[in-house]
Amino acid sequence: MKKFVFILALLCAVFSSSCNSKSEEYIDPRGTDYAGSESCIQCHKTQYDMVIKSSHFKATAPAILENVSGNFDSGDHTFVYDKNTKVVMEKDGDSLYQVLYQNGKETARYKFDIVFGIKHAQTSVYWKNNNTYELPVSFYHSIKKWATSPGFPAHEPYFDRMVVKDCYTCHSSNASSRIVNQNSAEKNFMSMDVEDVIDKKTIVYGIDCERCHGPAKQHAEFHLKNPNVKIANNIISFRTLNRQQKLDACALCHAGNNGMKLKSRFDFKPGDNLSDFYRETRSINDTAQFDVHGNQFRLMAQSKCFIKSEKMDCITCHNPHENASKNMASYSKICMSCHQTKKHAQKTLQSMSGKLLADNCVECHMPKKSSNAISFQLSNSKQLSNYILRTHKIGIYVNAKK
Repeated sequence: MKKFVFILALLCAVFSSSCNSKSEEYIDPRGTDYAGSESCIQCHKTQYDMVIKSSHFKATAPAILENVSGNFDSGDHTFVYDKNTKVVMEKDGDSLYQVLYQNGKETARYKFDIVFGIKHAQTSVYWKNNNTYELPVSFYHSIKKWATSPGFPAHEPYFDRMVVKDCYTCHSSNASSRIVNQNSAEKNFMSMDVEDVIDKKTIVYGIDCERCHGPAKQHAEFHLKNPNVKIANNIISFRTLNRQQKLDACALCHAGNNGMKLKSRFDFKPGDNLSDFYRETRSINDTAQFDVHGNQFRLMAQSKCFIKSEKMDCITCHNPHENASKNMASYSKICMSCHQTKKHAQKTLQSMSGKLLADNCVECHMPKKSSNAISFQLSNSKQLSNYILRTHKIGIYVNAKK
């Protein structure tokens, strides 16, 4: 019996040593001060389990079967350009392809390698010569159909649009030209954004824990050795950030950022000033008409609610660890915390009761609008379809749904 216990203890020690060794040897593509999101599970399992299901975490993903939306072997999986040209979504074993047919014959096939997006729509890219290129047909969840990728024509397919490295800065947590075995602060701008190649091994898919909380290697090591310390060490906690710092962390990817780029977005860490990364060409408080796609912060910043508040930020309404709630009443409670004394006009009350209005402030004051930046066309159709998103400019809209 003693011998059995000794062997069991020895096996446990070896297994534990192996796990610790692997953890210590792991080098994240972002630098040796990163631990990788899986290191967060040990202490933050509740948050981790929410995050891995979120649109943030799935902003990019390898194009394996469980990550790709749309039909491939049943239903509508053909996009027709004309009577002689079509692209068919096909599955071959575990691989997925967009296959070009001309005059009934296969002339080219392009593999789904990486998918972008999961919530409203999903577009995909394939690898060629250390770069990625967008596929011409995307899947749109609102219509449950394949349609042209944003900006692609419906009269002919083409496969040569490069997805530049800057696209990855809001859809992934890292993508660089080469792996650099050094601390993230020692990486240079050239390796991150300037060179027109991407090393596949450097991609960290989706927006992960360390993209929003900074490098966690020292944090994880400290708290595993000191489990009784409940105050977070060596990590960026949003609770410690001021309002502008919180806003900047979200605005990094939710404010368009069309100004002059000064640094790579990959270099940004919560607590940094966004103005150090972009030089704005116009004020967010001007009367500019910002598109509903990708400009959530700019639209919110034009709202009277935001302008008059000293505390309102993105986290006021959103839990960044999970997808936006579909329960409109949950947002209304937040609205009513400041607008309890507000009265609807009699004309408005004639169309809907005060109780129903109070349970869905968003539908009227943040209505869904068409994007001017994104439109698409269905198979065998020349008509443009609108890409609909909810505006973040809170206001009174005369024609909003009552």
